[in-house]
Parts: sequence; C-alpha cells; structure tokens
Amino acid sequence: MKNLHFKDFFWNSDLTCTGGYDIIIQYLNEGKRTCKEVEDFMKARASIEEKYAKDLLSLSKKVCGHNEMNTLKRSLDMFKLQTEHVSLSHLQLAQSMREEARKVEEFREKQKEVRKKTEQQMDGLHKQKSSQFKKTMDSKKTYDQKCRDKEEADQNVNRNTNNPKQMEKLYSKAQQAKQNAEEADRLYHQNVTTLGKVRDDWLNEHVKACEMFEKQSMDRINFLRNTVWTHLNQLSQQCVTSDELYEEVRKSLEQCDIQKDIEHFVNLRRTGDKPAAPVLYENFYSGQSFPTGAPPSRLPPPIIRRGLLPEPTHNIDTDNSMMQDGGYSVIQY
Repeated sequence: MKNLHFKDFFWNSDLTCTGGYDIIIQYLNEGKRTCKEVEDFMKARASIEEKYAKDLLSLSKKVCGHNEMNTLKRSLDMFKLQTEHVSLSHLQLAQSMREEARKVEEFREKQKEVRKKTEQQMDGLHKQKSSQFKKTMDSKKTYDQKCRDKEEADQNVNRNTNNPKQMEKLYSKAQQAKQNAEEADRLYHQNVTTLGKVRDDWLNEHVKACEMFEKQSMDRINFLRNTVWTHLNQLSQQCVTSDELYEEVRKSLEQCDIQKDIEHFVNLRRTGDKPAAPVLYENFYSGQSFPTGAPPSRLPPPIIRRGLLPEPTHNIDTDNSMMQDGGYSVIQY
C-alpha cells in the first residue's frame, strides 16, 4: 500500500484558498498542544512522586518498635531503613521525570522555531499570491472593458456617414480605443505572467512546507511515543527497586525467631525463679500461726468457770446472812 503524504492531499481548486494549508497548521498546533499536555502531566506526576517521597521519608523517621528487642527489633529497624531507601528512590524518580519533562519542553520549543520560519515564508507567499491574483483579475476586467470599447469604436467607424469631420472623430476614437485595448492587453498579460511565477513559487514552497510539516509530525509522534515509553520504564524500574528493597525486609523477617525473642526477654529482664511464700494466718489470742490454707475458728477461747459452791460445815446465822453492804458477794474472783 502506498504511503500517504501531506503534499499530495491538501490542495484546493481555488488559487486563493488556503484551506488545505490551514488544516495542516491546525494539526501541528494540536500536536504542539499535546506536547505541552504531556509535559505538564509529567511535571505533575513528578510533584506527586516528590511529595510521596518526602512523606515517606518523614514516616521512616517516626518511632516504630523502639522498645522491641532482639530479632524482631532488627526486622523493624530494617523495615524503617528500607522505607527510607524507597523514599529516596522515589525522590530520584521525581528528578528523572522532571528531566524528561524538560526534554519535552525543549523539543516543543525547537519545533516551534523551525515552524515559525516556514510559516512566515508561506504567509508571505499567500499574501503575494492573493494580491497578484486580485491585480490580475482587475487588469482582466479592464482589458475586457477596453476590448468592448474598441469593438464599439470600430463599429461606429464602419457605419456609413457623409460627415467627414464626424468620420475623422470616430476614426480617432477607434484608434485611441485600439491603443487602450492593446495597453490593457499588455498589462493583463503581464499580470497573468507574474501571477504564474508567483503561483510556481508558492507551489514549490507549499510542497516543501508540507514535507517539513510532515517530518515534524512524524518526529513528534515518535518522540512522544518514546517519552511515554521511557516514563513507563521508569515506573516499572521503581517497582523493581522497591521490591528489591522490600525483599531485604522480608529476609530480615525470615530471621525473626519467636522463641529466641521470648528467651531473650526472659534472660534480660528476669526477676527470679521462685514465687513468694504463702501468707500465714496469725491468731490474735493465741499467737499461733496457721497456714493460710486451713484457718481455725475465729471465736475467742471458751471461758473456764469454777465448780459449784461447797456446802457450809457450820451453822450460819440467817439473820446475819443478809448483808447490808450491797457490794458484797459470796462469789470470789
């Protein structure tokens, strides 16, 4: 299949029309806008990566497992360290993205300068072509009118008239009309020739401009394709780098031994291998101590009472048995 090219499919039947050329320029402007959008996109992505890197770096400085010990502490320290390394790799990625965005900007500006010269040249040719075309068409109108005047003057001369003076006057007009027509013909022919040269120059430059614009478009498409490809490779490489850094953490976690950490804690912080002795019960009244497991009754010891009063061995005066002293008692303590 034959390749299609700008120079073959953007002509117009009207010599003064620039529709085909304008469509190409519009396409180039849209391509330039695409370059700017890709550039802005990559700058924005770089800012996101930079912010993420700084936040991640700040996070890696926070306390995490400060009071932990032994193998788990080493794993957590490795976790923080590799998090810091990941943040630095994202910061490097942000710098690489900004560098790619700068390249896009330089490419866009370079194409802009090259286009500017060609567009200025083509704009000048378009104005010259339009001006010469108008001049040619005006000279044609003048030429047509002069030719009609000449024919009319010739017809008047050919008419039969008996007035010699009138004939001489008509003949003079016919001669003047002939000269005017010849001069108009000369100017018209000259303008047509000039317009032909202007057209040839415009055709050649239009073809060259189309070829240059087509090459610019091809370069732009190729450049943006490669730029996005590079951008994706950078993102993929970041994933690989992050995974390699995280793999170091996984290796450290594999060395984390639960039983060793328990034993390390026991050996480091042990306080003794014997429990406290049981608390004994101490009776308030007896002063004896009993195991707390079987405490005795909490009642006080029973009171020891004496036996019955013995019978008297001699008679007692019953009258005197009633003592007047109210505080007297036969019971002795």
